[in-house]
Amino acid sequence: MRRDDLRETLERDGFVVIPGLLPDAELSQLQENLERYAREVVPTLPDADAFFEDKTRPETLEQLQRMGCDAYFEGYRSHPRWVQAAETILGEAALAEQPEWFNKPPGTRHVTPPHQDNYYFCLKPPQVITIWLALDEVDAENGCLRYVAGSHREGYRPHARSQILGFSQGISDYGPSDFVREVAVPLKPGDAVAHHGMTIHRADANMSAVRHRRSFAMVFRGVSCTRDEEAFERYLQSARSQHQSLGLNV
Repeated sequence: MRRDDLRETLERDGFVVIPGLLPDAELSQLQENLERYAREVVPTLPDADAFFEDKTRPETLEQLQRMGCDAYFEGYRSHPRWVQAAETILGEAALAEQPEWFNKPPGTRHVTPPHQDNYYFCLKPPQVITIWLALDEVDAENGCLRYVAGSHREGYRPHARSQILGFSQGISDYGPSDFVREVAVPLKPGDAVAHHGMTIHRADANMSAVRHRRSFAMVFRGVSCTRDEEAFERYLQSARSQHQSLGLNV
């Protein structure tokens, strides 16, 4: 896809697919380091940085946050393929937040609630995107992302506590008019989708009995962004309170 097409598609739809963001060799290197991180680093992390469906079963690991504690993933924030894609889409220099990893293990049946990322980020203007890379083949069966096309131009929707670990807030009035506008985005390993911080998106549960739905993501904010610190602190307090209610040590 041409650079102009990336930006134009994002501006029109609120999301854009980037086929083959990582070639096979780079994808393999990333996978190897993710496996190392899970094996060596995850056992040392606080509850708020590694979410499990069942902590006694390592195979139910669902989400990793703040992965910059590891030298490889701290350095990954400046990966040229990712930075070039982000800056092309945003139309300005961009800074990467710490990487994150997501999984829907087979049989766990948890959904990703509809939400807008910038409700969490609190950035003004919302010159921010998330680039989400598929590590497995992702489709409707194992919980691909679903976007409400054009919703990034429609402002904030009301959010409320979701009680879903890793996604503390979800849109509280999501209904039939949203479902009919959804676009499902299947991806192959190495493909990515970038979405605007105001784009509404969600994902169904993984209905596969055998397949994981793993992904790796980074948030990029344009240098024109500033954070509403008061709003961000309110969000953090709400997230901490939810984590505590779910029995996490934070």
